[in-house]
Amino acid sequence: MADKLVQPGWDPLVLAAQLQRIAKQGQILMQRFVSNQPDAVKLGIGDTSSLGFDFFKLMTKMMTNPAAVASAQIDLFYGGLNVWQKTAERMLMPCAQEANAPQDKRFKHPEWSENAIFGFVKDSYLVAAKSILTAIREVQGMDEATARKVDFYTRQFVDALSPSNFVATNPEVLAETLNSGGQNLLRGLENLLVDLERGNGRLSITMTDMRAFRLGENIATTLGKIVYQTDLMQLIQYGPSTPEVRRRPLLIVPPWINKFYVLDLQPKNSFIKWAVDQGHTVFVISWVNPDEKLAEKTFENYMIEGPLAALDVIESATGERSVNTIGYCLGGTLLASTAAYLAAKGDGRIASATYFVTLVDFTDVGEMAVFIDEAQLASLERRMRERGYLEAQDMATAFNMLRANDLIWSFVVNNYLLGKEQMPFDLLFWNSDSTRMPAAMHSFYLRSMYQHNLLAKPDGINLADTPIDLSKISTPTFILSAREDHIAPWQSTYAATRFYSGPVKFVLSASGHIAGVISAPGSSYGHWTNDNLPPRPDEWFAGATPHQGSWWPVWDEWVTRLDSDRVPAREPGGGKLSIIENAPGSYVRVRSAA
Repeated sequence: MADKLVQPGWDPLVLAAQLQRIAKQGQILMQRFVSNQPDAVKLGIGDTSSLGFDFFKLMTKMMTNPAAVASAQIDLFYGGLNVWQKTAERMLMPCAQEANAPQDKRFKHPEWSENAIFGFVKDSYLVAAKSILTAIREVQGMDEATARKVDFYTRQFVDALSPSNFVATNPEVLAETLNSGGQNLLRGLENLLVDLERGNGRLSITMTDMRAFRLGENIATTLGKIVYQTDLMQLIQYGPSTPEVRRRPLLIVPPWINKFYVLDLQPKNSFIKWAVDQGHTVFVISWVNPDEKLAEKTFENYMIEGPLAALDVIESATGERSVNTIGYCLGGTLLASTAAYLAAKGDGRIASATYFVTLVDFTDVGEMAVFIDEAQLASLERRMRERGYLEAQDMATAFNMLRANDLIWSFVVNNYLLGKEQMPFDLLFWNSDSTRMPAAMHSFYLRSMYQHNLLAKPDGINLADTPIDLSKISTPTFILSAREDHIAPWQSTYAATRFYSGPVKFVLSASGHIAGVISAPGSSYGHWTNDNLPPRPDEWFAGATPHQGSWWPVWDEWVTRLDSDRVPAREPGGGKLSIIENAPGSYVRVRSAA
């Protein structure tokens, strides 16, 4: 009978052992945490030490317009009345369903809409959140940069205060706590301590089971060889899967903020494997994960030791001087710079250029702008000089903050409140495998591109003693953007259509920065096309035709029209280059975190 009275979740011996382990681990990590604290608060690449001045400006402007503040208070009052009315209706008619309720993933548990108390908590929060954000956005007289920063960090605060993020106000967490006798919270605390340890005193949230994937075994498995390497990259040539291949090879330049294998996650969604199966001889740059020894490597070095070196190697391996190219995100920015450099030299080796979600005009970079001002850049440069590089976690945190509810708070709830272990997910494994950035290169990139937008100006920057002018690029160009991209807003990437002097095709994919690109045939995401290129992106979209399915075949048809010649299949190295090792190579295996 006594055994029946003690529930498994409340086993005192198990509980004592857990608490002892947590206390011991927590003591060590707290010492680490205290010793690692900087003088100023840093969030990713941003510096929040000046936020007090920004909010002081906000309050000053609000005080000069008390009528607007009063109006916001009145709206909040009436919003509160509506919440009480809805709550009363729920209590009187408990079976009534919310009509046209917005799909907020934080409140997907049925108790949020079926239980009157939790419904009241949710609705009260949403009304208050809307009131706060609306009041801030309607403040007049603030400069755009300050207004954007205040809005961004206010949203971070509002998102953090969501009732879904707290034990007492999340019905799913409460139910699990009662059912497990609190074991979920103890497991969550253990998960939290593990993440703190993994981040060496900084919180590094686990997004997936990092033990479930092994490079070259069950992720990044397309067969290929490393045929060349520099200090900055390894060049992969993938083996053929067809008896004949396109005469013109394909070079892919990925970003070095993350690793290349986002294009080779699994066979079913691998753009690299799909391109190989279409008969392309695919070469991919795998960038190094730099340390302090590469601190002085510049954007120019990335061009010379990256795509320029790769073009020479491709000619040696295949005998072909003319190459199709693809650049992804920052890799696309580098590709555009390289194409302009070659155009200035009269070098026509780039036969076509495709840009995946790439900015070359940084006039409007969306919410990334909150991290770009003189004070924050100077602070970031000091931090980079101390180490010789930008920490991988800093860049990852900045990107995650752009979608905090999806990429931060959902995992806080799942890992620390529900105490769950993460499921294997290839994309989140890749997302967690971030890289460092050399100090000299990253400083140039942020200042020349994001702060001063010099790439968009003819001869605005010089690379290898050559002025860079994008208008000199006459090669056929394919631009792929994503409608929900929060890193490279599609309206900003569209600006590239007016820079290049050659023929340009613009295609807009559904979804975001990653899913919009990794949209294999058979995926649920569609795309839009419009052969006309009006000056404004909204005009382009108004005249665009929606299509179901992947945009990949659209690109392949486009590039095939440029050159459809075929030659016998090529093996990596072509017998002319020494094979260094099997793909995916050793550079990609260097991790920034445990």
